[in-house]
Amino acid sequence: MVRKEKTTTGMRLPPQHQGLEVKIPSFFRCPISLDVMRSPVSLCTGVTYDRASIQRWLDSGNTTCPATMLPLPSTDLTPNLTLRSLISHWSASAASCSPIAGSAAFFAGPSPAALVRQVASSGADPSAALRELAAYLSDDDLDEFEKNALVGAGSAAETVASVLRRKGEQISVAGAEAAVRVLAAIVALDGIEDANKRRVAAGLAVDAAASAASLARVLRGGSGLEARIDAARLAEFLLANAGAEAKVAMAESSELVAELVRLVGPVDEKGGLDKKAMDTGLSCLAAIAGSRRAARADMVRLGAVPAAARALHATTEPSSSAKALRILESAVGCAEGRAALCKDAELTVPAVLDKMMKSGRDGAEAAVAVLWAVCHKYKDRRAAEAAAASEGGLTRLILLLQSGCSAAARQMALELLKIYKVNAKSCLAGYDSKTAHIMPF
Repeated sequence: MVRKEKTTTGMRLPPQHQGLEVKIPSFFRCPISLDVMRSPVSLCTGVTYDRASIQRWLDSGNTTCPATMLPLPSTDLTPNLTLRSLISHWSASAASCSPIAGSAAFFAGPSPAALVRQVASSGADPSAALRELAAYLSDDDLDEFEKNALVGAGSAAETVASVLRRKGEQISVAGAEAAVRVLAAIVALDGIEDANKRRVAAGLAVDAAASAASLARVLRGGSGLEARIDAARLAEFLLANAGAEAKVAMAESSELVAELVRLVGPVDEKGGLDKKAMDTGLSCLAAIAGSRRAARADMVRLGAVPAAARALHATTEPSSSAKALRILESAVGCAEGRAALCKDAELTVPAVLDKMMKSGRDGAEAAVAVLWAVCHKYKDRRAAEAAAASEGGLTRLILLLQSGCSAAARQMALELLKIYKVNAKSCLAGYDSKTAHIMPF
């Protein structure tokens, strides 16, 4: 047998490659850790890193590419599937000549396939098997191609999804949480093919109402915030990939909506908000708001308007602001939503104006729609006065008009200009229903 090549840098191979007695191609190694990459992802600079290593680099506050030291205009990570496939084939080929027969040897206990069979057994409590499956799927040292095969040919997605379709008395909160952890891991893994990820949505959609009830139970009684976030992400995935009937069932689940609203709110006694929890909750609520008009009044009744307004004040992320604005846009489509927003108009309306140019085009147009509904169409005095008194509100509307917005948003913005009264000190010469006369500064 060929001796393993020695290096002068003291490179440490990950467990699944420690038995390989072959030379490792240099481009299989992560430039940061120098280990063989398990989940190769590329930055916008074109350099590929192992996901765990580059994520730690970015989470530490770095804004440059480690290899080139160029500034990063975007921190998006794109899976390098070609390189992943090459590493997998190389690993399988080399392992056939090695005393170590692949990554499965490193997973203690029953095989993953046996765990799936245990979960499928109707007479047994699946909690323990589900926790082991979650540990297997979350282990970065194990081969993701084997995980993909388990989800696809092994029917793990459908089997675990069936656990969440069980009625409340048939499955404990701990069992439902373990099932959520497994399915959330499947959805999050880069190595799982999209077709196999959609198996999760298909399995939950078989009885979407029961699945929504189980997700609400985990959101309400999960062991920690991470479990609640996983449940919300799973709900969002189902809303994005299920059919119309399943989306309606999810939107009509009052207990699910109530828990999503709670997820957006404070997470401790001091009233602190968790960024990840808030963003995930907003994503789900925005998806529900956009899927069924009849869900608006129920969302408003359960507190979606103050939750979205609170998020606008708290977040600096454009994507989170846009989601909160879409929720408010949906809410003002019903009388209850307008009443809830205008109840605290002096706080909510300035927040909407403030985020108008800080939340992307979709967020800006949602903000205009919110203001137009309460200030112009339904002429709420409190909202109009709050908008007129907001510092910089007029400037933001003018900027929006110059930003290339849609024709509908432009018309609404022009009509909103009417609420700004012209006086002798104003830099507006005047305004009528047809033309805005704007003097240069």
